[in-house]
Amino acid sequence: MSEKLITIKDADINKILGSNNSKFNKIKRFFPQIKLISRGDKIKVVGSLKEISHFESKFNLFIDHLDKFNSLTINQIERIIDGKENILNGENDVILHGKNGNLIKAKTFNQRKMLTEIDKNDVVFAIGPAGTGKTYTSVALAVKYLKEKKVKRIILIRPAIEVGENLGFLPGDLKEKLDPYMQPIYDALFDMIPFNRLNEYIEDGTIQIAPLAFMRGRTLDNAFVILDEGQNTTRHQMKMFLTRMGQSAKFIITGDLTQVDLADNKKSGLLHAKKILKDIKNISFINLDEKDIIRHKLVKQIINAYK
Repeated sequence: MSEKLITIKDADINKILGSNNSKFNKIKRFFPQIKLISRGDKIKVVGSLKEISHFESKFNLFIDHLDKFNSLTINQIERIIDGKENILNGENDVILHGKNGNLIKAKTFNQRKMLTEIDKNDVVFAIGPAGTGKTYTSVALAVKYLKEKKVKRIILIRPAIEVGENLGFLPGDLKEKLDPYMQPIYDALFDMIPFNRLNEYIEDGTIQIAPLAFMRGRTLDNAFVILDEGQNTTRHQMKMFLTRMGQSAKFIITGDLTQVDLADNKKSGLLHAKKILKDIKNISFINLDEKDIIRHKLVKQIINAYK
């Protein structure tokens, strides 16, 4: 057994170790082969030379990340330990400037991957549990492409059937029927585009929000198209949607395969697409997981409990 004393210099100890050592206790769980003791600005490491060296290299990356980005969350710690921290590289995390100059950023490894994959591919599937930012990141990417004039319009689509409800049985006109289903998309848009400008975009068709059934027979070109809640499409609907793709279009399909609400035991078109399209060039699949969850910390634990 060997031991080493690591001194934390020129860094905020609380940001590294967390309040009441909350982050430090999490870090210890990732290194079960060594003993870690925190005292003031020093960490005592006891274990084999190999394990001590491994821990020290990761701990230095924690400090480098904090120094560079002024941020070190539990999620970032997990990604650094997993060896995936290099994709989070500062300015490139910024997707766009939202309302009032607020920066809209990719906050996790797989959100960052969505940004890079949509630039390289024409179709991206982002599949993962609630709270991983699939919809929000997709909308941000669409707004980015619109602002940069890479596309002429944004088309935001959701299946009409969710949690057992059908549009035909809901009161009001089409917009009134759609609004409850589209609220997550509206919430994202309101963060990114001033209210008056957003209304103009919707009125002149630059931004279109519609149910999936309205896509039949259309060709969607020069557009950034998002199909949200893709797990609630049938195989036929998914094929219909994907074959709407026109020239100079980008498609993102999001979904959570643990939340399929299709009636009569119908098979999810998203699951089917994942099986048959995974090897086609210019189609990318991103699997988000609990490490990408950016909601309340309990959400991650709840999702793990339901697995």
